Amino acid sequence: MTAPHALDVEEVSYRAAEGRVLLDGVRLRAAPGETVGVVGPNGSGKTTLLRCVYGTLRPTGGRITLGGHDAAALSVKARARRVAAVPQDAGGGFGLTAGRIAAMGRSPHKRFWEGDTAADAARVAEALERTGAAALAGRPFDELSGGERQRVLVARALVQDPGLLVLDEPTNHLDVRYQWELLALVRDLPATGLLALHDLNLAAYFCDRLYVLEAGRVVADGTPEEVLTPGLLAEVYGVRAEVQVHPRTGAPTVVYLPPREPRGLPEPGEAQEPQEGARG
Repeated sequence: MTAPHALDVEEVSYRAAEGRVLLDGVRLRAAPGETVGVVGPNGSGKTTLLRCVYGTLRPTGGRITLGGHDAAALSVKARARRVAAVPQDAGGGFGLTAGRIAAMGRSPHKRFWEGDTAADAARVAEALERTGAAALAGRPFDELSGGERQRVLVARALVQDPGLLVLDEPTNHLDVRYQWELLALVRDLPATGLLALHDLNLAAYFCDRLYVLEAGRVVADGTPEEVLTPGLLAEVYGVRAEVQVHPRTGAPTVVYLPPREPRGLPEPGEAQEPQEGARG
């Protein structure tokens, strides 16, 4: 018997309270251990989709299954044992230290009255070390920079020990070094990763497959090589671009072009006419 997908999103729709359709029949699958990227312009539905997956929004149509289990039938705690999320909005720290925020990731695995064990403390310390946040453990979460908070929240998600890790724009507020370190960490975890990303080159390098959203619908999906084409970038993002395979990484690399070529230079694919008086 074939093992279930880590995540199945089946014809999921979401309609906001004022009636606006934010998701329309979205289908998405992620295999165990796969890193799947969700890309698209602002307002395309990426955050809404991720919030439906990790449970802060309830779809108005369709079905989501987690490892073969209907997500709508799971209790909040059971869902949290399967899915950990790092949302865009970190929220407040309620006066807690970064270490205590990270330790909250163990809550779904405990009864209400149970305290932290030595094993829990070791997990938290390891997660903070892996995300480069060990030195922040004793500092108030509310006093951290945006990038520091992001690393602590990723540590909390790791402590949660989920089968599915959902990250909404995880590289926001991070400098280049931590962007690469964080995405490499997510890719190398045994958990399945579902990431909403704006940077298409990071998505191409770190994701096994991409889903492109536009106006709440999936308009393309496949490997980065299949999805990231000049035609799609022009249609969905409204930009001119070339897509090249980087000689060192082997990943597709998007090179953005100005809206029009500087005067005197040919458009991509156009032959340049010889100038008057030129030889030949």
